[in-house]
Amino acid sequence: MSRNFDILHREATRVDPVRPAAPVLPLPQKKVRPQPSDRGTAADDEIAKLVQRVFILPGSVKAPGVVAFCGVDEGAGCSWVCARASEALAERAAGTVCVIDANLRSPSLHEYFRVDVSPGFAGAMKDPRPVREFTRPTGCPNLWLLTSGEVGREPNGALNPARLRSRFSELREEFDFLLIDTPPVSSYPDAVLLGQLTDGIILVVGSNYTRRVPARIAKESFEAANVSVLGAVLNRRTYPIPEALYQRM
Repeated sequence: MSRNFDILHREATRVDPVRPAAPVLPLPQKKVRPQPSDRGTAADDEIAKLVQRVFILPGSVKAPGVVAFCGVDEGAGCSWVCARASEALAERAAGTVCVIDANLRSPSLHEYFRVDVSPGFAGAMKDPRPVREFTRPTGCPNLWLLTSGEVGREPNGALNPARLRSRFSELREEFDFLLIDTPPVSSYPDAVLLGQLTDGIILVVGSNYTRRVPARIAKESFEAANVSVLGAVLNRRTYPIPEALYQRM
């Protein structure tokens, strides 16, 4: 394991959750796909660092192939972080990437990538066809999307543990990397259930938003379920001076 990844993992499991040691991201709040003019911001730089530390490890260390992004609570910006990380990984990794909208409570990745919501995750959990048929290219080379699909008022029917394991085994065979967007862990049990199918999770904490106790409980919930916490992201941090000046510092 590389030194940078050691630091990311150690700090994520040692430091107070409201002050995570992983990248601090000044991210916009709108769920829209960024245009080329948005590239090169401090947020992009931090997303690139996150991808490098977690997925693109030097030497003989095997990087995690399946990672869930889990917001501590609603409004932390988890979906945005997951989507941007998938794009950055697809641009840098030697392999195929699939980003999965498993946030059946409040799906948004179809809006981010500007595609129809179906077919998708919910349908793949019930339909016997190969799971690859439910994914679609995003327009970004090497990046595929599995949207949430059409979800009813109560999505628990799409979260059958045995079916989830079977479908995720298929996805592991089809793609080199899977990035999963989940519902907030403080509100629903879905994130922990999905986390058990991964190689680890990344907690997304909202700056000046997420409280200390829910963050600690979220971390402890994953640890109790034997899910590795790979790191944490402090999202939507505000800056007292213009971002351009920070980039020169």
